[in-house]
Amino acid sequence: MIPMSDRAYEVLRARAAGKPEGWLFPSARSRCGHLMDLGKQFRSARRKTQLPEDLVLYCARYDYGTRVLSDTGSLAAVMRTMGHKDVRAAMQYQHPDLEIARAALNRTNGSSVQTTA
Repeated sequence: MIPMSDRAYEVLRARAAGKPEGWLFPSARSRCGHLMDLGKQFRSARRKTQLPEDLVLYCARYDYGTRVLSDTGSLAAVMRTMGHKDVRAAMQYQHPDLEIARAALNRTNGSSVQTTA
């Protein structure tokens, strides 16, 4: 089970064209009957859209982990959806914002002083 946005789900449903089963990305070249790696397709799409060469497929995975952690605050959700067994692997998606810590301390202490440090 892979969580995805409603938009991504609808795009994939359209690609499946109403098929109730089977591979979403079939390939006659593959022994198992479906694509196992989307790297070639990603590179082709990157060239066609004139995106920078340093944009790699892993960027999407990293962006996913960062967004899920930032929006949910749940390291467990990141670990489960990305298959991490070790917290240290999932921590790379955490980008602490010191203003969040300051706001939490101010709420706890009842302070409303704003600083620009």
